[in-house]
Amino acid sequence: DWMIALPWNKRSEETVDLRRTQQVLDADHSDLVKVKDRILEYLAVRKLNPQAKGPILCFAGPPGVGKTSLARSIATSLERRFVRVSLGGMRDEAEIRGHRRTYIGALPGQIIQGLRRAETRNPVFILDEIDKLGSDFRGDPASALLEVLDPEQNNTFRDHYLDVPFDLSEVLFITTANVLDPVPPALRDRMEVIELPGYTEDEKLTIATEHLVGRQVADHGLTADQLSFTEAALRAIVRGYTREAGVRNLEREIGAICRKVARRWAEDVTTPVEVTADTVVEMLGAPKHVTEEIAARTRSPGVALGLAWTPAGGEVLFVEARRMPGSGSLTLTGHLGEVMKESARTALSWFRAHVARYHVDPSFYKDAEIHLHVPSGAIPKDGPSAGVTMVTALVSELTGRRVRSDVAMSGEITLSGHVLPVGGIKEKVLAARRVGVFAVILPQQNEKDVNEDLSDDLRREMTVRYVSSVDEVLELALLPAQGSKLPAAVPAGSPPPVHGTVQ
Repeated sequence: DWMIALPWNKRSEETVDLRRTQQVLDADHSDLVKVKDRILEYLAVRKLNPQAKGPILCFAGPPGVGKTSLARSIATSLERRFVRVSLGGMRDEAEIRGHRRTYIGALPGQIIQGLRRAETRNPVFILDEIDKLGSDFRGDPASALLEVLDPEQNNTFRDHYLDVPFDLSEVLFITTANVLDPVPPALRDRMEVIELPGYTEDEKLTIATEHLVGRQVADHGLTADQLSFTEAALRAIVRGYTREAGVRNLEREIGAICRKVARRWAEDVTTPVEVTADTVVEMLGAPKHVTEEIAARTRSPGVALGLAWTPAGGEVLFVEARRMPGSGSLTLTGHLGEVMKESARTALSWFRAHVARYHVDPSFYKDAEIHLHVPSGAIPKDGPSAGVTMVTALVSELTGRRVRSDVAMSGEITLSGHVLPVGGIKEKVLAARRVGVFAVILPQQNEKDVNEDLSDDLRREMTVRYVSSVDEVLELALLPAQGSKLPAAVPAGSPPPVHGTVQ
């Protein structure tokens, strides 16, 4: 039955119309200009040379940024069938290559099963959550995918159940992942990674206006005449009730409002509802995220605001330092990884080597204990990019100079005081923007990332200062800010300065 049911010679008539593809992508997804350009380049090559062996695309990015829906839009624009297989939690190699027929209940693998469902040999085949693959005594599915995702080999893919080769070379494989670290290097090498970064606030408003509101209103049995949202209401939801790189929680909160309005109409309260910023609070309760806490938490010395990258996008990270009587020890808490602990030791050693210039007793360490803590202790944290934040918090505590509440920072430090580049720049800048911080300190070598990855609007909105040494970081971040090159401090959550531009 399987041999007969497989699409050995059936294929969809592919239509490569770049203009139509552009229209479909623009209609389904806002922004993502670089991602769309790369997809159009890929399709242009296929149009000029249909026999070319194209790369395997991998969409990598935080949850809710549109990785799976983007693949679906590609299938729609090409007029090809769409097949999706979730790899999350898959641990058995036979799920890819199939079981041998000698086993009871044997079946082909997910690849062959997907092709049977598609009824064509050239579908768009998405392998979702490739970073969630596991392995155990039954084999390694990631290794089994090496043959599937290699254009040089997959024209003779042999499923154990069928035991005959099947040509996968016409299948357009697209994989998705939140992070690439868990993906084996050999498998990662077979894919061309396209990063999907998080969205800015304005991009989220556009997505909500053009896509989310209409979809949620229709899903809840309402019409645009019965329920509408003002821009101020959507902005209030984005700022006060969601803190994410994508728009999944934003859609969830819009859905919560739609449910409440649907109940009113079901109870014969037939007054049209226009949701404003005030009615958002009535329907969703008090805001979950309050930006004023940043200014409150940095009122005393020893607290600095850092920026971190996570699989869910950028996050703001507080680092707290305290000095107390002791015997020269360093205590580190907050569920820190080894790399982060080494950054803390490097920060303390650098300060001890340069203590004289900050007018601190060189022997302070002999009768003191230094405690560095990173809140949200239940969440594991690691990586070198908190180095500048740790040294700033440490120097702030030991000198009694407060850290500015309107500045966030990220960068790795060396023992000699140099600041090294870090990754995830756009996500980190967006995280600062989300919490109302409009000034960031970044390594000098990351200037190219800011110019390439940040939109013109975001660069105009944010004030970015580039540093190459720890001394420059402390000059910009510590108060009193005599000689500081940053604009006057503004409370966290205030609108950005009119002339706050990247320099």
